[in-house]
Amino acid sequence: MRLVFAGTPRVAIPALEACARSRHDVAAVITRPPAPVGRGRVLTPSPVAVRAEELGIPVLTPARVGDPQFVDELRALEPDCCPVVAYGGLLPREVLAIPPKGWINLHFSLLPAWRGAAPVQHAIWRGDDVTGATTFLLDEGLDTGPILGAVTESIRPQDTAGELLTRLSETGASLLMATLDAWSDGVLVPVPQPADGVSHAAKISTDDARIQWAQPALAVDRLIRACTPEPGAWTMFRGERLGIGPCSLVDGLDLAPGQIHVDKSGVLVGSATEAVQLGEVKPAGKKHMNAADWARGVRIAVDERMD
Repeated sequence: MRLVFAGTPRVAIPALEACARSRHDVAAVITRPPAPVGRGRVLTPSPVAVRAEELGIPVLTPARVGDPQFVDELRALEPDCCPVVAYGGLLPREVLAIPPKGWINLHFSLLPAWRGAAPVQHAIWRGDDVTGATTFLLDEGLDTGPILGAVTESIRPQDTAGELLTRLSETGASLLMATLDAWSDGVLVPVPQPADGVSHAAKISTDDARIQWAQPALAVDRLIRACTPEPGAWTMFRGERLGIGPCSLVDGLDLAPGQIHVDKSGVLVGSATEAVQLGEVKPAGKKHMNAADWARGVRIAVDERMD
């Protein structure tokens, strides 16, 4: 098949590379336009754009996928099918109708669970034991189209969203290629998504990522892992934001929610249940550092708290 691949972040690169190695022809890549990055807000191409150029594949960066000029460009490419991985925008009906074999989306959940922008983060945050990846035909809804294939992946107790998403990007790339091959050969039958088991995974905001120390330690741990690396879990300390990296749970120490205790084992913070031991922290305007090194530098007083 003649493909036009759509994707934007780094997690889409394994799928793009798999398409480039496949028996199919990748005619072009669609990705989001360059975006400001870093403190200098330098306009930077997307990771998929960079990799596509390295592979010698033409790149399209429409500001809006519904713009007539882009629609004409896509029609002129005459794609048979368009694989999509984390492109970052909904496609209008006229664009969906262009490839005769449709748009096949790779989504990082077991649909209909966790439809939306942040499925991996929500799976960790809500304490799921298993997640996976699904290929399905795009329609005008939000991740509602009929399913073509799926693969499962266990969520490990210490998984961050970044670690789990990295694994899913690799297994998902293999699933996407198997789906494209079978779809090209005419041996796949799309299966409508079940009505039961639907859940939604909205993008996690910076406000959502604030730690609530009055919650149980298990909930604190899940939130931190779900927000690592983005948007980054945080708390307030001495009136400034303090980023918090993955932690571990500690039995046998009675601390009030948010209360800080520093000893030879490290830096511990109270929750509604057991304490949590901090790993890395990120003070405002500084780099990530070991929590014990941070605590020595700020000289934490007895009964100081995070909130």
